[in-house]
Amino acid sequence: MNGYLIDLGRKEYGETLELQRELVQRRAKGEMPDALVLVEHENVITLGRKTTPANFKPQDIPVFQVERGGDATYHGPGQLVGYPIVLLTDHDVRRHVRNMEEAIMRTVGAYGIRGERVDGHPGVWVGGRKLASIGVAVTEWVTFHGFALNVNTDLSYFELIRPCGLDPSTMTSMQRLTGKMLPFEGVKAAFAREYAAATGVTLTHQRLVFSH
Repeated sequence: MNGYLIDLGRKEYGETLELQRELVQRRAKGEMPDALVLVEHENVITLGRKTTPANFKPQDIPVFQVERGGDATYHGPGQLVGYPIVLLTDHDVRRHVRNMEEAIMRTVGAYGIRGERVDGHPGVWVGGRKLASIGVAVTEWVTFHGFALNVNTDLSYFELIRPCGLDPSTMTSMQRLTGKMLPFEGVKAAFAREYAAATGVTLTHQRLVFSH
């Protein structure tokens, strides 16, 4: 099966959110195949459907209330964010999440990091610390939103919230675990390869323009 790989580089969250919604509609209408959108955001906080007042207080950086599951989280420079736009023909959301987790674990494994799953907490963990977060939304059985992998992320921003309802100190990054800055573009390319392997989709680079 073929799919699109859409690399946005660094892009503001709001613009990317609108693109996601546009791609979901295109996929639902059969106008395009499945796609993987990869992006690095400017500083932003997003609030999922389960966010409670105890886990979020107003901040000085942009905040978006979004459709995905989960709680409050942070996106920013040095963090690899991925939005798979996938038609779930089998209606299996859990398999979709596990595919992302598997691709992340394979990716970080190439850098000497052993990621693992924790029951009841979607994402990838290392020694009780959370390295990658996952939160998805589904409309017309097409997925959007996705994962955030802390590569060289400034973890101090997580102190603005209780990320996923957790203590901010729970969050970690590939940089912290390895003790060095990692090549962001290399990690991104590795994830694209591992996601293709985990899903069986052949990804081809596709340049799309925003229609708004």
